[in-house]
Amino acid sequence: MFKNIVQSELMQPILAWIAGVYLQFVALTTRWQIDGNEELSRWAAGEPCIVAFWHEVLPSMPIAWQLAKRRGRATPAVVLASGHRDGRMIGMAMGTFGLRMVVGSSSRGGASGLRRLAAALREGADVGLTPDGPRGPRRVAAAGVAQLAALSGARVLPVAAWTQWALKFHSWDRMRFPLPFGRGRLVFGPTITVPRQDWESALPLIEAALTAAMQQAEV
Repeated sequence: MFKNIVQSELMQPILAWIAGVYLQFVALTTRWQIDGNEELSRWAAGEPCIVAFWHEVLPSMPIAWQLAKRRGRATPAVVLASGHRDGRMIGMAMGTFGLRMVVGSSSRGGASGLRRLAAALREGADVGLTPDGPRGPRRVAAAGVAQLAALSGARVLPVAAWTQWALKFHSWDRMRFPLPFGRGRLVFGPTITVPRQDWESALPLIEAALTAAMQQAEV
């Protein structure tokens, strides 16, 4: 019965709001170290881009946008969330940080989601994308992120996050849900330009950059 209540259409927006407020509390009570300050500053002052990160750090990513806003980033942002109940709830939680949700996938049946994201980039919004979401395999980039970059001309900004204290899930992505009152690290890597006619060549570069950023964050 409890599971049914939690997954009900009535409770999901409430739980998403609670999760969003909690993540803002984590952001305020964590001592953050920023790696890639120059990249963060360029993002805050630059054109709309594709902010890419592995699915396991999804709960921490709104904090990256919060930091960019503190440096003057006024660009709106959208994130791709799966149509599954859990994906929609994560998207709604991000809404408390001002991020708008686009329902779709970058892998299974992802054409519709990618078209919506490309439209958002044309309208001047940043796009948040998990190249290995929504179902993995873990830390393996699907084609969607490189295809979107080639289609839109937007650069890919690799981002990673880590917190000293976290709940660790036994899920396919080994997601870490951040806890407050510890140390944290956000890593912003150099942006990647994807050739319009050769997105395949950029895919391993994106995957390697995201993995390197995660390894740097975890040290």
